[in-house]
Amino acid sequence: MTGEKNNIAIIPARMASSRFPGKPMAMICGIPMIGHVYLRVKMCPELADVYVATCDQEIVDYIESIGGKAVMTHDRHERCSDRCAEALEKIEKASGTVPEIMVMIQGDEPLVRPEMITEAVTPMIHDPEILITNLLADLSTEAEFEDPNEVKVVVDENGNALYFSREPIPSRKKGTARVPMQKQVCIIPFRRDFLLRYTVMKPTPLEAIESVDMLRILEHGLKVRMVKTAYQSKAVDTAADLVVVEKLMARDQLFGKYGKILNVGC
Repeated sequence: MTGEKNNIAIIPARMASSRFPGKPMAMICGIPMIGHVYLRVKMCPELADVYVATCDQEIVDYIESIGGKAVMTHDRHERCSDRCAEALEKIEKASGTVPEIMVMIQGDEPLVRPEMITEAVTPMIHDPEILITNLLADLSTEAEFEDPNEVKVVVDENGNALYFSREPIPSRKKGTARVPMQKQVCIIPFRRDFLLRYTVMKPTPLEAIESVDMLRILEHGLKVRMVKTAYQSKAVDTAADLVVVEKLMARDQLFGKYGKILNVGC
């Protein structure tokens, strides 16, 4: 469906994570985390190509060692979206092709499934007015709801984001028995032209306070369409998350499809 339009994915990654330094190269079942993300994203038939955008030569060397494509970017970027925009312009210059949609997939989503990318891009294919989507998933525990590493989101009646926060939103302080506990999943398709427009938008106060790229868009009065995923995923923000993900990876069906090729096992 979308492959005709030459859509691509870019995976931003850097070694200098404040919460987990060296995270992209952390090993999960014998493969660096960034390798899991790259190999799984490559399985998506909706994409013409996949790239890793990084400011670290170690990541470039690894991705190229497994036959992948990496783009070196500046080390000054504070937002993943800005890193992807720089990479996109370099990719276009080198390839001579211009994608319609660029899917940003965070390098700390080692359990990403290709079907999740399809879920995220499908609304944009059917509605040209949608500039950007994010995947949305339920949080299963109150501990996750309270965890500042999980970006929570609330949406309007049309499925557009109202606000993103590292705090638990909506509030449970008034004694309501049940509130929607939902999180952002960082599989984020941008229309190509909108991504480049995003990078010249003035950074905004709430974006900086929450450290969430999408708030720049909301604060400029634009919409972010949220798409509920049918799949479970687990981002790695801490060393403890890595332990959880490795247990999940050990029985993951997709892992079996590439783990044997790279001669690793869990």
